[in-house]
Amino acid sequence: MSHESKVLAGRAAVVTGGSRGIGRAVVLRLAAEGASVVFSFREDEAGADRVVEEVRASGGVAWAVRADQADLAAVEGLFTEADRRFGAAGLPGLDVLVVNAGASLSRTIAETSEADYDRLMAVNAKGVFFTIQHALPRLRDGGRIVAVSSMSAVYATRGEAVYAASKAAVDQFVRVAAKEVGARGVTVNSVAPGPTDTDMLRGAVPDEVLGGVAQMTPLGRVGLPEDVAGVVAFLAGPDSGWITGQTIHANGGLV
Repeated sequence: MSHESKVLAGRAAVVTGGSRGIGRAVVLRLAAEGASVVFSFREDEAGADRVVEEVRASGGVAWAVRADQADLAAVEGLFTEADRRFGAAGLPGLDVLVVNAGASLSRTIAETSEADYDRLMAVNAKGVFFTIQHALPRLRDGGRIVAVSSMSAVYATRGEAVYAASKAAVDQFVRVAAKEVGARGVTVNSVAPGPTDTDMLRGAVPDEVLGGVAQMTPLGRVGLPEDVAGVVAFLAGPDSGWITGQTIHANGGLV
């Protein structure tokens, strides 16, 4: 796909959880569209460095910052570093926030511990909420917020009670935030992927199960990180200005 138009040229973007999977694909796509990207990672420093190298090798601009989305001090530090990087690059402020970092865990309700519950909610709900809060005063008028949710928020699956609830919270944050910032021309949306071919999914789901899921979609395959990144890039770009407060299901028609 050609990105010669560079529709995000001159824009500054922050992406959480950008070292692998969907987050990596989002960083690469936004940078290919011309954005300067600061992205966070929690543990995989080598992976984050590789993403920075990939972006720079293709002529883009990206910086990696270690930050755990569940740690509010680290979230504040992420934005402080983004302010510094964008200021040094002569960028006037934040234009795009993509809240992608998340945690997953398959446990039945009977098996779920308090620690399991607290960790998932801390990353997927509380962390998302306060990441958006930190971004709001920095976002320029006409900016974009995109949160990565999950089709699990509306598609009940055994073992995903807490995960599904945390992602449903993300969708509600988006709807409320859209109403609170709409007067500034800022749009707020979420993207809800279905099963997507990432290391996390392959580590949790046997190949034969993935094959069955692929056959359930009209397109006959599971999603790729680049499929989701394309939807995120659209919502981050200039053509999505009349879409806000929505959850876009990027799942290949899996219903």
